[in-house]
This record gives sequence, C-alpha cells and structure tokens, in this order.
Amino acid sequence: MKEPSILFQSEDDMDFIPIIPLNENEGDNGPEIVIPGELPLLPLRNTVLFPGVVLPITVGRDKSIKAINDAYKADKLVGVVAQKDSNVEDPTVSDLEDIGTVAKIIKLIKMPDGGTTVIIQGKKRFKIASILTDDPYFKAAITLLEEDDAAKPDDFEAYVANIKDLATQIIQLSPNIPSDAAIILKNIENPSFLIHFISSNLNTELVEKQKLLEMSNIEARADLLMQLLQRELQFAELKNKVTTKTKTELDKQQREYFLQQQMKSIKEELGGDTNDREIKEMRNKAETTKWSEAAKEMFKKGIEKLERMHPSTPDYSVVYNHLDLMLDLPWGIYTKDLYDLKKARKILDRDHYGMNKVKERILEYLAVLKLKGDMKSPILCFIGPPGIGKTSLGRSIASAIERKYVRISLGGLHDESEIRGHRKTYIGAMPGRIVQSLRKIKSSNPVVILDEIDKVGTDFRGDPSSALLEVLDPEQNHTFYDNYLELEYDLSKVLFIATANDINNIQPALRDRLEIIDLSGYAVEEKVEIAKRHLLPKQKEAHGLKDINFKVGDKVLEKIIQDYTRESGVRELDRYLASIMRYEAKEYATKNKVKSTITANDIEKILGKPRFSNEMYKVANMPGVAVGLAWTYVGGDILFVETSLSDGKGDLKLTGNLGNVMKESAATALTWLQSNAKKLDIDSSIFEKKTIHIHVPEGATPKDGPSAGITMMSAICSALTGRRIKPYVAMTGEITLRGQVLPVGGIKEKVLAARRAGLKEIILCWQNEKDIQDIDSTFIKGLKFHYVKTMQQVLELALV
Repeated sequence: MKEPSILFQSEDDMDFIPIIPLNENEGDNGPEIVIPGELPLLPLRNTVLFPGVVLPITVGRDKSIKAINDAYKADKLVGVVAQKDSNVEDPTVSDLEDIGTVAKIIKLIKMPDGGTTVIIQGKKRFKIASILTDDPYFKAAITLLEEDDAAKPDDFEAYVANIKDLATQIIQLSPNIPSDAAIILKNIENPSFLIHFISSNLNTELVEKQKLLEMSNIEARADLLMQLLQRELQFAELKNKVTTKTKTELDKQQREYFLQQQMKSIKEELGGDTNDREIKEMRNKAETTKWSEAAKEMFKKGIEKLERMHPSTPDYSVVYNHLDLMLDLPWGIYTKDLYDLKKARKILDRDHYGMNKVKERILEYLAVLKLKGDMKSPILCFIGPPGIGKTSLGRSIASAIERKYVRISLGGLHDESEIRGHRKTYIGAMPGRIVQSLRKIKSSNPVVILDEIDKVGTDFRGDPSSALLEVLDPEQNHTFYDNYLELEYDLSKVLFIATANDINNIQPALRDRLEIIDLSGYAVEEKVEIAKRHLLPKQKEAHGLKDINFKVGDKVLEKIIQDYTRESGVRELDRYLASIMRYEAKEYATKNKVKSTITANDIEKILGKPRFSNEMYKVANMPGVAVGLAWTYVGGDILFVETSLSDGKGDLKLTGNLGNVMKESAATALTWLQSNAKKLDIDSSIFEKKTIHIHVPEGATPKDGPSAGITMMSAICSALTGRRIKPYVAMTGEITLRGQVLPVGGIKEKVLAARRAGLKEIILCWQNEKDIQDIDSTFIKGLKFHYVKTMQQVLELALV
C-alpha cells in the first residue's frame, strides 16, 4: 500500500505517486453522464486509472497537452490508457493497452513553469475498438464495458472485510504510510469503490494493476486483489523483521559515520586530508577518461569503496593501486598513423639495407590502413638468424608510421602471470607486461616488439606461450583480459611484431596465429653496404672518431667479412669494426693523427691472422670426403662428411653427434648403393668384408635433419669406388630408396654460407630452383648451380 495523499502523478515520472479518493459514490454507480463513442486518448506511463478514483497528473508531452486542452473545451471527457512499456517516450498504437478508463477532467491548472496539471476522475471502463487517428493526438472509437457484479456470492462481504483487514495491517506495518489512511479505508462503504481505491494504491507491478482493471467479474477482481495484498503483507512483515533485527547495527554504523564526518571537518579546518585530496584528484581525472561502460562502473565502485576505507587498512593500498592503474591506462587514446607511403619507404630504406620483402609487407599494411581507415592489426613474426636487425626493424616500422614503440623481451620468460598479470589481492601483485607497457607509453596503438618469442620457457608456474594466444590472436585480442586489471582491454589496434631465431621452438598453436616473414642472412655485398652506411658511422661516433677523417675501403671490408666472420648477421662484423676503431682511437690519442686509409695489412696487424680460409674446401686430396650445406638457427653453415673403409663384417659406424634423421639418411644411402652396386661399378663383396665408418666433424655440436642425404651418399660412394669429390663442390638434398632427390629448406641461408666459404658449385634438388630465383642475382654471382632429380645424377656431377 502507498500513502493516499493528494500528490501529483506525472505522466513522465517513473516513480509511483499516491492517488486520492474524492467521492466513493462517484464512479460506476455515480450520476449518469453521456459518454460519446469517440474519445481522445491520454497514455499514462506509470499507473492505471480505476473507476471512481481521482488522479492528479502533470502533463508534459505535446500530444497529451493537446488532447487534454481539446477535451476540456468540449465535454471534459478523455480515455485514459496505460503504456505497456513505461520507458517508451513517444508511444505508438502497439504500445498502448486495449482496456482503459473513461475519465472526467475535474480541474485544469496552468503552472508557473509552463507545465499543465490536471485532476481527473475515473468513470467507466472501456475497450478500444479502433484507433481513428494519431495526429495531433490519439483518438479512438471505444466500447464501454459493464461491471459483472449482479450475482455477488454470499461470502462476498467476507471478501471485502478481509481486503480491508489486509490493507489496514499493511498500513500499520509501513512507517511511511500515515495512520489516517486506515481511517479513510474504514469509512469507504461501496465495495466496488473500495476495491478500486486499494488497487490504485497497491504497491505492485503495472501489469498486475492492468490485469485487475481488465477483469469484469467483481468476485474475480476481489480474489486477485486479496492475493496481491497477502503477498505485500508478507513482504511488509519480513521487512519489519529485518529492520528490527539490524537496528542496533545500523545505530552503530550511524555513530561511526557521525564521528568520521566530525573528523573530516576537523581535518579540513587544519588544511585538508592528503588521502581525500588524492581521491578528489582521481575523480577529476576520471571525468576526462574515455571509459568503457564496464570500466566506468568498476571505477565508480572502487572509488566509493576507497572513500569508506581508512588509509591504514591493508586493502586501502590494493584498491588505490588498482584505481591508479585504471586512470593511467590510455583508454581510447590513439596516435595518428602516417599514411605517406613514399616517406615510410624512405625511412625503412634509410634504417635498413635490403629486406625488400619485409618492407613491401609493411607498405601493404599501410596501404590497406589508408584506404579502409581501420583494420585489425596483423601479428607479424620475423624469423631469422641473430644479428640481422629483426628488433631494430620493428623500431624503424614504428618511426615510419609515427607510432610509439615498446619492446618486451620474452627470452627465458616462464611465468604466465608476466603476460596476464597477478590477481590483485596477492602480495606484490602487478599487471601483465602488456598492460604495463601500454601504461608506460600512453597509447593504445603502439608498435610492440615481442622479442625472442621462441625462447619462452614452461614450468610449474604456467605456460606463457599459451597465455600469448589471446594476445596474438586478431580475432580475440580486442577483449584481452588482464587478471590484475580485471577488465577487458582492446589490443586490436596494437601492431605486434614478434621475433624468433627458430620457428620450430614456437608452440604450434601460437605459430598458427603469426604471419611468418623469413629474414635470411646477408650476402657479402649486403654486409659491405651495411658496414658503410650504419656500422662504421655508429662505431666512429661511439669511439670519439666522428670528426676524424680516415677511410675503410670496400676491399678491406670484404677481407674482414670473408676472413674473420662466418655469420649470417652483422653482429660479429660490428665487433671487429669496434676493434679497429679502438686501435685508431689509441693511435690518434698517442700521435694526434691517423692514416688516411686502412689497408689489408693494417687489418692483419689489428685483428691478427685470418680465422678462416677457403683452401680447406679443396677436398680433392682424398676420396670419401664430401662437403654438405646445413641450416642452423644462427644461419647457414657448411659441414664435412668423412667416410673410411676398414676390415670388418660389413658394419656401418656413425659418429659426430648425429640425430636420428641423419643416421637414417646414412642407412638409406648405404642400402641404395648396395642395391645399385653393379650400375655404379662397385664390388658387391666389399659390403660384406669392410666396415664403413661415417664421421661428421665438430662432434660437440648436435646435428640432425635430412639435408645431408646426398652428401653422405656421395661420400660413401667416393670411398667405395676410390673416386674423389670435385673441389669447391657442396650439396644438399634428401634421398629415398628409389633413388630420388627431394627438396629441403633454408636454401638461401645455405647458398650464402657456401659463397662465404668460397665454394663454386652447388648441387640441389630440381624443386629448389624456385628458391634460387628468389635470391638477388648479385649475391650469388660466381656460383654455379646443378639441379638434379636422381641420386645417379648427383654422383655423375660430384665424382671426378
């Protein structure tokens, strides 16, 4: 029950406001009035008008004002109907209930603020037959509904008495309803009006009130009303019980609140409290932050909780640090991308020599971004040997598109919480590295380098590579969830670039989410250009020789590259150039001058005797030795395969720290040679009398893979036939028992390694010819390639 006092009921107000009785004799049984068949309609958003009940309302909608004014000038009659959904601002025909109440306008008042207040009284129930018009307001043809109260049951008076008793008990249990309401109920004699009056003031849903209005049978209406009153009485009793039970605790809280307010006032008089100022600053900062709805709600709850807490409590710092993180994150803050593709190309060319494939991929990304305006950033992964500039390339990309740059090193990472963050309730909890990086650089679309992604570890603390799956999935990372933040954060605008040396060490599920871009090692010509453009100027400046003029010629650089380094990248070359700069710095500091040109003799004086020589690859001195090409995570390399025969029982010995695949390649080669001994002019009895021993030098280094198949086969055949392998010939390819040569990977790395070693001829599978065509012709100048399909062709080319 609600307080039945004379208050205004607004058609736009969502809160229920009590309704007044005017005269219980006016209603269904009051003086007869003539009700026309067509009436203007007045939709009410939050209540139902019953016959006989007076309802004061404030009219605010234009259509309703026009309807009231026209009705007041005519017969003062209007059809009042309830809206099905009170949230609808401008209702249509489908938003109105079919059954309403004809109301008479008792008084129309123009308010000082320009609004209109009207007092109406319900007369007769009606049903909308049809809507005649909805402009300038709803007007409907109506059918009046008669009350079915002719045959009242014998116990109907008991129903009415019970309804009065229930309503009176509710009034007594509700402190907000004055006791005068019980007197009003006691004086109402008309049963229909009593039911209508209590229904109007009932604290229940609009749907249930409408259901009461639609019932024609007075007994059914009374029965439903009694059920609703019983429910409200139970709720009032429960509420009263809970209130009594918690009164003591509430009094204690009120006392504490009062004391805290006094303490707050004293602190303000003394210059204000530091914590209060910080909380105020947080609120001010939050007003300018572009929150998501979830973040806004969480911050609101957190700041309210912080205000209630004493700064000395342990949880205060937990809540404070969490809110501080939320405020520091760059919600909706993005840097503007540079769409000038020509300028971007110049920046990439300025910072890195070569790498055309990578540069083209970046320019394609920028082109799509320029045309579309927005896209899910791809997850690029640069795979290549150390020292070729994978990480520095990421910085150049950030500079080219004018984004902020951040590098996250994943080498040795083994705790999943480093990616997803810790639960904030733990001691020493922190957000994940991703969220920390965004907080630091104040941008939601930076270029993030995930360095050494293939060196992520796994232990009992979790699997960080699996935690990276959500970060690096373009379909998921727009809702990345950090355990410390406890919110979803959009990472879809971040351009992630991962780097790795060996793709085989990346978890397969994670590898599937990456766009792999292979970065091969540098040719000698590329290294010379990189040294001239980048390494020499950097080392000169690093050693205080920027203004000292001396020249390091191309021939000298080539000598350093070929005689002192055997790497795919330029890191070792950079160290040797640093050694030369230190020597020149000492010379200048001692003699106040340096030679204008550094010669090859100076290089040997500074760096010592050459570490590598191409003469070692002239393997024509003895049969049974072949040169193969191998791929390692640090780039391409060459390897020897040595074979010797000794008296025995036809055994096969393998040494040199070989993996299972290489051992199987040796067995396959030997089996094929045995089965084709006649074709190859090999004495078949030798396989029963001799032990064949295959050794691959550098036994401390593990070796595996199928690439050495044709190398082993050539070495064994050379030993068996006594024919030598041609000098300066290297080979790589997988073999089968059918005598076929199969393609292998890492061709560019292997070919560059062969050129660095001074080899002149390379034997490859015919299917690897396409890999050679992808290499710049200037980098393989002087190399001769032989493409084979069968192992027989390999022997014809390799053996002298």
